Amino acid sequence: MKKLQMVDLKGQYEKIKDTVTQSMLEVIDTTAFINGPEVHAFQKELEEYLDVKHVIPCANGTDALQIAMMGLGLKPGDEVITADFTFAATVEVIALLQLTPVLVDVEPDTFNINPEAIKKAITPNTKAIVPVHLFGQAANMDEIMEIAQEHDLYVIEDNAQAIGANYHFKDGATKKAGAIGHVASTSFFPSKNLGCYGDGGAIFTNDDKLAHTIRGIVNHGMYERYHHDVVGVNSRLDSLQAAVLRVKLPQLDQYNKARQEAAQKYTAALQNVEGVTVPYTEGAADTHVYHQYTIKIADGKRDALAKHLSEKGIPFGIYYPIPLHSQKAYKDDRYREEDFTVTNQLVEEVISLPMHTELDDEQISFITETIADFLKK
Repeated sequence: MKKLQMVDLKGQYEKIKDTVTQSMLEVIDTTAFINGPEVHAFQKELEEYLDVKHVIPCANGTDALQIAMMGLGLKPGDEVITADFTFAATVEVIALLQLTPVLVDVEPDTFNINPEAIKKAITPNTKAIVPVHLFGQAANMDEIMEIAQEHDLYVIEDNAQAIGANYHFKDGATKKAGAIGHVASTSFFPSKNLGCYGDGGAIFTNDDKLAHTIRGIVNHGMYERYHHDVVGVNSRLDSLQAAVLRVKLPQLDQYNKARQEAAQKYTAALQNVEGVTVPYTEGAADTHVYHQYTIKIADGKRDALAKHLSEKGIPFGIYYPIPLHSQKAYKDDRYREEDFTVTNQLVEEVISLPMHTELDDEQISFITETIADFLKK
């Protein structure tokens, strides 16, 4: 059996090695390292893939979120509602901009932000909602967009984990995750479903005016060299990373399909194991692209299972072990533990199994049999 890895970037690279190498060498030959032709070509190709009017590449996913908020003109003290159960970057940028983060609980099945909790958290100071499409599945965007419209709020999609996922609306329409709200962000961190070989990110929007503002922000606030029209930052996707992404973007649907097939095999093997709750997929199978395959382990056995997996040489992740509302940086007297019952349970139960495009049947069988055997004891 091949060595188990949480993410097998080397195995994926080997299949596209020659094309990636040639693309990167072409960038080096041209020496157009910043805002070169590869960046502009990737931007256009991603716009077409997502069916959005504007993709603005930037340096990383965290910058993408921050720049999206800057572009919307949010002011210090404005409240931004987001999920308690996610990576800290989502709330980090809210705090960095001196906005007021408002953390709310998530749904027990999808782990995504709970629309009812959003409704309860809205105040006259609320200006935006940031749904995080966690682990590869879009949040309930039907309800979130309805709430936003009713209360005149912006929706900023954090799509770092769900690029390529489809969202099926109640009226039958389908859109890609990240192409639904007023603006969205993504990360091209190497382990993402669409990852480069360093840091990278992008912002998406269908709003022409907002796109123009954001294009200035990512480049020191300049639209014309040395004319600084808005307060900006230095956040650019370099041409070498764009070259890698151009090779991988045409493979994204196949990459996601491989993840979905691996997830189906995991689920078939684990769904009847006592004490295991397998991931829930809302609606059609194409709504989940399994950035992570995350199960719940009941009866307080998660940590013991994690120790056992480690002893057997099986990598795993616990995403996330501490709720954001309990993190030292984001504690607030407004928060009550009874408002985070789902999150507080998830942090004790979730464990993510190896998930990538190169998983094979032998590896999946070994992982699932190891879990089943342990839990039968």
